[in-house]
Amino acid sequence: MLRRPPRQQYAAMCYRKVDRPGELEVLLLTSRDTGRWVIPKGWPMNGKKSHAVAEREAYEEAGVKGKVCREPIGYYSYHKGMNDGLKVNCRVQVHPLAVKQMLEDFPEKGTRRLEWVSCEEAAARVQEPELKVLFHVLSQKMRNGAIPTDANEGPEAD
Repeated sequence: MLRRPPRQQYAAMCYRKVDRPGELEVLLLTSRDTGRWVIPKGWPMNGKKSHAVAEREAYEEAGVKGKVCREPIGYYSYHKGMNDGLKVNCRVQVHPLAVKQMLEDFPEKGTRRLEWVSCEEAAARVQEPELKVLFHVLSQKMRNGAIPTDANEGPEAD
């Protein structure tokens, strides 16, 4: 049987610094169809770079504004259920996004539940094993100073 290559998606791992030293929180949201815990993600957009797509999805799905990293933190795979009942294999490139602002109004407001949780709690809630690992990677990179802990630090995304 022939297998199609995975379809590409781009995601934002939205995070914010908390008052405890070396700690941060990440934003989880529920998917619109199954209600499982996910991060904002979407399909490629013509003329937009991967990190810009991740930033756009964070705005549309969660009302998040902030500074996205150009370089991905990693990748995970999952099977996406399509409207016609088929499941397609997707590979998701994940970009950290330091949250600066949460908007009151955004395109998908009211269609998802949003929660700020620790990286450990996020890893426990999501289903995808590779995504679980990425929450731990983000936490470790923050402790090591490898990612900005504030939306006002680090490189600007274009």
